Amino acid sequence: MKNIPIIAICAFGVLVIVSFFISMKNQGSAVPEGKYDAFAACVGEKKATFYGAFWCSHCQNQKKEFGSSAHLLPYVECSTPDGNGVTAVCKEKGIKGYPTWEFADGTRETGELSLEHLAEKTSCALPS
Repeated sequence: MKNIPIIAICAFGVLVIVSFFISMKNQGSAVPEGKYDAFAACVGEKKATFYGAFWCSHCQNQKKEFGSSAHLLPYVECSTPDGNGVTAVCKEKGIKGYPTWEFADGTRETGELSLEHLAEKTSCALPS
């Protein structure tokens, strides 16, 4: 019975340490507010289009790359609200997978693209 307080204190200490490292990891990966605003706007101006679905984890990851600037992306939702169908525009475009990026030259790439690759494809300046 005397060991219970010691075990509880040790467990609490471990939880504090784990929480600290998790919070530090998350802070290091956060994109500064508005960092990619100009880049995301330029991608749209260069006639690139990002087709995705709200339920698509890869689409969510792609948006996370842009942080708070994701709302400026030229994004087209391809899923119906119930998640069981495809919108007419995406059917007409023949979008088969998500995310799909379509560029001004007519080329398409499916999957999560690096910001460096998007900068290369669109000639938009990527902030450092």
